[in-house]
Amino acid sequence: MGRVAGKVAVITGAGRGQGRSHAVRLAEEGADIIAIDLCEDIPVVEYPMAGADDLAETARLVEKTGRRIVTRQADVRDRDAVKAAIDEGVAELGRLDVVIPNAGILPIGPTRPIGAFTDTVDINLGGVINTVHAALPHLGEGASIIVIGSMTALQPGHGDVSPAGPGFAGYRFAKHTLVEYVNTLSQLVAGAGQRVNAVHPTNVDTHMLLNDAVYKTFRPDLEEPAREDVDPIFTGIQSMPIPFVNPADVSHAVVYLASDESRYVTGLHLKVDGGAIVKQGL
Repeated sequence: MGRVAGKVAVITGAGRGQGRSHAVRLAEEGADIIAIDLCEDIPVVEYPMAGADDLAETARLVEKTGRRIVTRQADVRDRDAVKAAIDEGVAELGRLDVVIPNAGILPIGPTRPIGAFTDTVDINLGGVINTVHAALPHLGEGASIIVIGSMTALQPGHGDVSPAGPGFAGYRFAKHTLVEYVNTLSQLVAGAGQRVNAVHPTNVDTHMLLNDAVYKTFRPDLEEPAREDVDPIFTGIQSMPIPFVNPADVSHAVVYLASDESRYVTGLHLKVDGGAIVKQGL
């Protein structure tokens, strides 16, 4: 306990899923939290997004640990809104040490409109940049920026048109581009004693993965596929016999990168993928 005691972390997409997990796990280790979420559905996304009640539940779980939390509803596509949310959180909590631009979407399927590509890039890439750049003025020596990537970021095929549709193409493009962003920014802020790293999970047990659109994309041969129909396909992706990892598995890596245990770790692309990338010979 206390691995990030006294630190303040901002997390986007904190209403549920990985974002909530990161918030609670960091709070358990002593951090105060600025939790940001849109709390609205996005038209191109078939699965429901987190709502205001979800963000309130994140706050309840953080407060249960004894830590403080500031919640704000903001769209990561809106730099001014993100900046205002971060500024208000810092004003209340007194500092900012850890930045986790986690918010993301995956509107998957070959029949999705081109807006699935543009919205995904705007959120999964533009939202990361907006969050980090809005946070930078608040960061001092020892600060840690942790980009939530994906195993797709480490796979070849940059620029390919995916059979999973424009949303997945946008997802992969954003994650690929974030690799170079981490590599570049980590060098630029190193002189200030700040670090930039990425965590790249395989499939994660969240709404983004476990929804009807994903099931139908992976099992187009079935009229109404369910989770049990896709689990064998998911399991085949990793070297280890698992269909996906849990949000907590990613959060453990986040805590390490947020803590002073990793004080000289920067520019790292940490895989939490059950051996998915090495299985592909990459």
